[in-house]
Amino acid sequence: MNKKNEKNKEQHEDLNSKKHESKEETKEELLIKEIEILKDEAEKYKNTLLRKAAEFENYKKRTDGEITGYLKYASENIVKQLLPVYDDLNRSIESVEKGETKDFETLKQGVLLIYDKFKNVLVSEGLEEIDIIGKEFNVNTCDALLQVPREDVPPHTVVDVAEKGYKLKDKVIRFAKVIVSAEPDNKQEKE
Repeated sequence: MNKKNEKNKEQHEDLNSKKHESKEETKEELLIKEIEILKDEAEKYKNTLLRKAAEFENYKKRTDGEITGYLKYASENIVKQLLPVYDDLNRSIESVEKGETKDFETLKQGVLLIYDKFKNVLVSEGLEEIDIIGKEFNVNTCDALLQVPREDVPPHTVVDVAEKGYKLKDKVIRFAKVIVSAEPDNKQEKE
């Protein structure tokens, strides 16, 4: 009976070891399959990333080209609007050189018409003169050239404009150069 038990025991151990081996093989096979799946996913993500990177590079090149084009021809609209003014100035000069415009008043009227046309083009593009005379000095719109003592206006008031200032839409593109009032000398001496 011992031999029979031993034989059964050996068969049982063989079966267990085979089951264990098959379980290990199954685990190993599962791990290999899992690794393959993960490799496939990694490859898929890598390809997607490479495609997106290439698309982004193409986008950058395209937008750089568009921006370069915009900058190159940014002044096209204003130049088209100024060409009639330029033509009028040329006609005026030719008229004076040919002797067709002999009196000063006619020349003056022609120049004023051209000036109005030129000013209208600038205004239509958003140019605005900064109105500051008689107002308090503002460092955001003016550069003070000098201060003069004045009794008739409060101190720090713009009393004269040496060079006009301009805004383009909401941005100051040229600060006004101004003369600003100061307290009169006799008032400063009393204090």
